[in-house]
Amino acid sequence: MQGLATRLRRAEPADGATSDGGDPRGPLWRGAQWFRALSVLYAVGRQIDEADRYRHVGGSWVMIGAVVVVSLVAGFGYVRGFGRHRWFVLAEFAVAAVLALGTVQVASPAFTAHNQTLPTTLWLTNPVVSAAILSGPIAGVIGGIVIAAINAVYRGTFPETILRDANYPVFMAVGLGIGVAARVAIRSQEQLREAERVAAEARARERLAREVHDGVLQALAFLARRCAALGGPGTELGALGELAAQQERALRRLIAETPGGTVEPGTAGAGDTVDLRELLRPLASSAVTLAEPGGAVTLPAATAVEVAAAVRNALENTRRHAGPGARSFLLLEDVGDAVLITVRDDGAGIAPGRLDAARAEGRLGVAESIVGRMRELGGRAELTTGVDEGVEWELWIPRT
Repeated sequence: MQGLATRLRRAEPADGATSDGGDPRGPLWRGAQWFRALSVLYAVGRQIDEADRYRHVGGSWVMIGAVVVVSLVAGFGYVRGFGRHRWFVLAEFAVAAVLALGTVQVASPAFTAHNQTLPTTLWLTNPVVSAAILSGPIAGVIGGIVIAAINAVYRGTFPETILRDANYPVFMAVGLGIGVAARVAIRSQEQLREAERVAAEARARERLAREVHDGVLQALAFLARRCAALGGPGTELGALGELAAQQERALRRLIAETPGGTVEPGTAGAGDTVDLRELLRPLASSAVTLAEPGGAVTLPAATAVEVAAAVRNALENTRRHAGPGARSFLLLEDVGDAVLITVRDDGAGIAPGRLDAARAEGRLGVAESIVGRMRELGGRAELTTGVDEGVEWELWIPRT
């Protein structure tokens, strides 16, 4: 059993494991115990039917009682997790060998020559299944060979019948199949964790892009424009403006290429709620008209902060791109299971292909500060626009 012990040692979990703890093989461990329970019922049923065929009937009942006790201990250990160790599986093999070979003490030579061991062949498959789940297909096949050898020794036909007897390869097939299933479960969880990591990096990148766009990029762009207007080329202010423009372009490229980030939007408590009207009212001005319902429109504070930031970004886009004299109109509606905000302007609109070009340039105001925010909140942002037709955003925020 040295080869089996080596295989089991390589797959032994960390000390102190007492539950699945994220073990992808957990369902296999629990399913295996249902098989164990059925094998015990089968063994007890055969004992009831064949007890009078043993030379020592009392001894046979003691052995079948040991089968039941060992099964309860092993099943509890594997379900709870503390049994998912090399030493526990090796102990199960040792007990199976003792019970199987001990059958000769309670049965006649004629019985052992033509009948299976008292624990039954079905019950002896349990340690093979345990080895396969713990350490994979190779350990499962080795475990199958060990149990086949035990059976052959019991019958007095070792080693010539290990491969010739039609029943013995079944042990190896079970070990191979269960072991492959365990390896697939582990690989699938690894792939799932990698996908979750990539998704988390993508979400962090979106948050970083929104935060930078809402703050630093807009400040740099404003500084570059004002310095160019006030100083002109060749002056100190003009040089400062050019430097700001260069930094803005570099930062946009960095955002487009960065695989992750750690900026978290907002600092409001997760359990707080606010009236969204209070966050939108400061946005009203001579160029922005706000229409709101008479009653409070409450949302979780963190959600409301993100929604208000998206609205501010839409208004900023109007101010910068809609043309002179363009006006914006905000409509806040409470539709029961969702909140709808319509942001509309009467400006120049957006030319076809312009949004795709802006994203390629690292200008992520629409892609992340508006659409991305709504997506992370579980809502959606719908854009309607055309040349000389203005821009209209519908921001849907579900109440969950």
